[in-house]
Amino acid sequence: MFITFEGIDGSGKSTQARLLAEALTGLGRDVLRTREPGGSPGAEEIRALVLQGDPDRWSAKTEILLFTAARRDHLERTIEPALAAGKVVVCDRFADSTRMYQGLSRGDLRALVDDLHRLMIGREPDLTFLIDIDPAVGLSRAKGRQGHEERFEDMGLAMQARMRDGFLTLAQEFSNRFKVIEGDRAPEAVAAEVLALTLAALQARA
Repeated sequence: MFITFEGIDGSGKSTQARLLAEALTGLGRDVLRTREPGGSPGAEEIRALVLQGDPDRWSAKTEILLFTAARRDHLERTIEPALAAGKVVVCDRFADSTRMYQGLSRGDLRALVDDLHRLMIGREPDLTFLIDIDPAVGLSRAKGRQGHEERFEDMGLAMQARMRDGFLTLAQEFSNRFKVIEGDRAPEAVAAEVLALTLAALQARA
């Protein structure tokens, strides 16, 4: 099963991806945890290009090409081999983030994102968790990390609010695979709900 976590910056999705992978491993599942952009050596190099530097470093169209290139390498070298080996793949972000951040944040480029996805990627996750949180809370958390990969956080609160609305709309569009999770709770409570839904989905596929 291919499971992804989505959400605005600071939503806690990375923590939840880690907790789910640990829980499934503890239950005897063979799990691979990965992330985007990144997840393979080539894609990690592209990650540094797109997440660091000035917010206006790249045009939206150039970003879409960079993210698609990273995703293609990640899919070929990491995700597909793990799935073929029978593993559960837990990924922090996937194509839904590109649909939002590049397809929506600086113009209506969603059709371009979808065209490239169809041509170069050609698969969706089996299950996607959207960790939903107030944009102001998420941005405060994200900026509090004081890391060096803050190019998107630096675009401000208004963009985070647009991204949240966009993710919720995306969850309706792909309702067959999306589960919206209230993220403004103790991480343990969020993780328990995520694990229960995952186990139910795995059971349904058995």
